Amino acid sequence: MGYIGAEGKRQCRERWRVAVVTHLRSDMSLSAPFVSEREVNCEQGQPLQWLGYEAQDDLHWFGAPPSAQLCSYCWQASTCCRQFAYAPAVHETLLGLLPMNTLPAQRLLQQVRHWIEPAQSYEKNQLGLSAMFLNSLRFTWCMALLADAVVLLRCHAMLHAPPNERALLSELAPQQCELDFER
Repeated sequence: MGYIGAEGKRQCRERWRVAVVTHLRSDMSLSAPFVSEREVNCEQGQPLQWLGYEAQDDLHWFGAPPSAQLCSYCWQASTCCRQFAYAPAVHETLLGLLPMNTLPAQRLLQQVRHWIEPAQSYEKNQLGLSAMFLNSLRFTWCMALLADAVVLLRCHAMLHAPPNERALLSELAPQQCELDFER
């Protein structure tokens, strides 16, 4: 498994406004305001919710929910604005363009990733890339882009081919079969 490093994530965020969402590696430590991958708290322990990203100032805003119970007992309540800003550069994995605790980030990690990995493996085997050793990062990147282009072109052809020409593409279509154990 390969992870894009913090510098690569920062470049994707700044250049292309692309969120790179990955799990926290085991050798990474949490930074404020995160207390876990899914939980964000203020300094006093009040759980916070993500309010949004302000692109102009490059800041994520977190705030105490309206039903915050700890805020009424907090010794800083009179001076606290109940909203906190954090720059994505503080921790690219946890904050980045899409903070790790948000519902979209969690859905990407828990659901979508499990759909993508088998599809990439299938394509890699279909294209014969599993039998290759790629010793250059630049060449590997080019091959990955070409493999993605093949997938997109095949999907485009399957979606836009007239009904009578679909038989020509049947060899390229992924197939599933049922395991009939009752025979």
